[in-house]
Amino acid sequence: MFGALHQLLATIEWLTDQAWLLLLVLVIAAVITELVLRHMAARASQQRMALDLIPARHFDPSTEQILRRGIELTRASTSMPWWAPRRSKAVRIRLRSDGASPLLYRIEGPAGAERLLTTTPFSPHVKVIKAAPLAEKKRRHEVRAEFMLRGNPVATLRDVPLEPDPLQPLVDAVADLRAQLGDVAELCIDLQRSPKMALKARRWQLLDAARRNERGEATRLTRWMHKDHQRLEDSWIFQFTQMLTPDGRRTREGGRMVMTPPPARVDTAKAFGKLAEDSHLVRVQILVRCASNTQGRAEAHLARIQAGLDVFGGSARFAIRGWRIGPWRLGADRWPHRRQFDRRWATGQCQPPAANWVQLTELLGLLKPPTIHCRMPLLAVDLPDFTPGDPSLLLQGWYEGPDGRRRLVATRTAETLFEVGVGKAGGGKTERALVQSVGYAHAGGGLLFVDPHRDSWQRAAPYLAHDHLMDRIARIDLKATGPESPISSWNLIGMHHGRPRHEIVEDTVDAFATAFGWEDANAPRAIAIFTEALTVLATVNELACQAGRPHDQATIFQVRTLLTDTGFRTSALAAVRDRLDAESMAWWQTVFPTFPADSFNILINPLARLAANPVTRAFLGQGQGIYNIRTAMDHRMIVWVCTAGGGPTDKLLVALLARDLLRAGRSRTDLSADQRVLFRVYLDELITLTGTAADSIAAMFEDLRKFKVQIHGMTQLLARLPISVRQSLLQNASTLSTTTGSKAAVTAITEEWGDQPSATHVANLDRYDHYAQFTVDGRRVGPVLLHGPVLEEVFADLYEPRKLRALEAAADKTAGVRPLSELTARAAAQQQRVQAFLLEHAPAAVPLTKSTKEFQ
Repeated sequence: MFGALHQLLATIEWLTDQAWLLLLVLVIAAVITELVLRHMAARASQQRMALDLIPARHFDPSTEQILRRGIELTRASTSMPWWAPRRSKAVRIRLRSDGASPLLYRIEGPAGAERLLTTTPFSPHVKVIKAAPLAEKKRRHEVRAEFMLRGNPVATLRDVPLEPDPLQPLVDAVADLRAQLGDVAELCIDLQRSPKMALKARRWQLLDAARRNERGEATRLTRWMHKDHQRLEDSWIFQFTQMLTPDGRRTREGGRMVMTPPPARVDTAKAFGKLAEDSHLVRVQILVRCASNTQGRAEAHLARIQAGLDVFGGSARFAIRGWRIGPWRLGADRWPHRRQFDRRWATGQCQPPAANWVQLTELLGLLKPPTIHCRMPLLAVDLPDFTPGDPSLLLQGWYEGPDGRRRLVATRTAETLFEVGVGKAGGGKTERALVQSVGYAHAGGGLLFVDPHRDSWQRAAPYLAHDHLMDRIARIDLKATGPESPISSWNLIGMHHGRPRHEIVEDTVDAFATAFGWEDANAPRAIAIFTEALTVLATVNELACQAGRPHDQATIFQVRTLLTDTGFRTSALAAVRDRLDAESMAWWQTVFPTFPADSFNILINPLARLAANPVTRAFLGQGQGIYNIRTAMDHRMIVWVCTAGGGPTDKLLVALLARDLLRAGRSRTDLSADQRVLFRVYLDELITLTGTAADSIAAMFEDLRKFKVQIHGMTQLLARLPISVRQSLLQNASTLSTTTGSKAAVTAITEEWGDQPSATHVANLDRYDHYAQFTVDGRRVGPVLLHGPVLEEVFADLYEPRKLRALEAAADKTAGVRPLSELTARAAAQQQRVQAFLLEHAPAAVPLTKSTKEFQ
């Protein structure tokens, strides 16, 4: 026995003497183990996949949905081969922004967990797509940081509510990234299921620390009790008491024993804190990398991200790992931590600090993409910068970024199908349309601007007075101020444009029927009489064009003469007898004579009103009209139509123009889709224009998209528009905007946006400020707060007041205008010219040719 003991002591003595050798063996074993683990982890990390999560605008998950997603992520982290080291079993949430694309929310994890990660509780409000590899570019300046939990190691982070979105501070931190400066910021959150042995070791450490703390408290309490007793014996009260106490009793009471308080029992629940429960406990690793080609910007963005993570801070908080010595920080950016940081960054391996234990409920704000409560920055990919002269872009307004920089933003012309602008008078909606139309005109686009007030023409004309535009501009001004006022012309049933006869008849009947609400159920006789009368007159016009006399064509005003003048009717029917079908001739011979004289009043009354107004009589009473909106569409012309007031006659004329615009757009079916050029229509003061043209304008917002005719409508009050127009506007609007106005007026718009912003917010906007929602690349962008553009600010270099007279002369020439007095006299004599043609000219078999006297 003594020999064995002696041998043991000798062995211990040898090991003590050779401790350096034992230490060397242990170090070599540790290095080899680490190298093997690194190799195995690197091999396992190669089998990873990535998914991009794209939330919908209305994405608003519940706390339970987010927690379930977190549980799925922790479960997915273990979907690795059995031999994979613990460090490789992790799932990464990557948030990335580079100023050129929206915030990227990406999930990276083991390839074996693809199915688990693809199916989310957020479906169908979040689209999950396979992620493409990130294109990494080397920047001149880079900073790195790893975050660890500081403070009470067992305390929970602050309970951050989901509204507003906890990601908002992080989004704001990277909102001013500029792609042209090479800015990029990335935040990686690695989640790892809590290892059982590591958790037990951590709990033992916490329990041991709690026991040591209790023993220390007991020792300190005992020491203070002894000091208190000593101070008591040194007090004069104690000494005086001892003097009055008998000697025997004084001996018994003197030198009292001080009892040491027993250590308090350690409360394990309090000692373990959030580590007391195994469920939903994870280890978290937070890595941040910011880079830029401009010195100082990467550091600034890192500081903002650090401030963004402070929103989760409470008794415990996220802080940058490392030490600061004066101006230097010893952390992930310096040796020896940098190589380890880069390895974990590239491979997704998770080796967090010992203190980084959290419950999934503490990280709910980071476990989901941005929600509806997150205000995303507006990047160039959302709304590109406006480039003058580019026909593929439509100017929308000024946007001020988080860094205070302003830029002119635009939407893509091909996607801006229908625009709706609402707001009080003087709020800037018409000015925005004018700036947009001027920019589009200079880019080579064609447009029609309908303005009931004429102010828009006077405002825009100095910016359109350029030589390359003058031959494309036509002005149709129906606001005559005297006999010399220039007026253009339009023959509703003119055949000199080369259109088929039956189409002209159908379109004219349809225009009047729409204006007056005629249908087969309530006005069958009016429709029948009007159709037959127009058929005869259109045939007469066909004869006049074939005879080379388009100026002798009948107009809409000859309908009244045809119905009431027997001599004229007899001449007309005789002239077209060979061209009308037997049924039409039979109708005139057998059915027409049976009608009483008052049967025609439903037609004669509106025609009489049109004839009584000198402007409408001059405009509609010319045999060879110039106005042809279909030609304007196909030749990218710029047409300005200034309508008259809001009386019954003016509303009827507007209804005819609106129906003709709808007809012209629909007639583009004769062109293939690639041959149809874009044509934009601006309708100011929709309340005025929709008086008798509600069905036509509603149909424009429903049908003209496929014919490449785009509509921009403006109104002060949506509620005053007819229901059919209002519903079509809101249903099909690619752009929906509102300036300031009363709360009641703007509520209809803010409700479409889910009251974000609220009606109160919109009602308090400054002049020219407006909220707008756009369609870009097939998705909704906004509502975005923009400042309305002003012509003097945006197109100051295009201002040419000296060429204004030349522009007006060219526009009037293209529109074929003549003085009102001249056209009125000609319209009054048109009946005699038609009558003379019918009497002296017989029908000739000459092919129908299209007149060249129209603006084109």
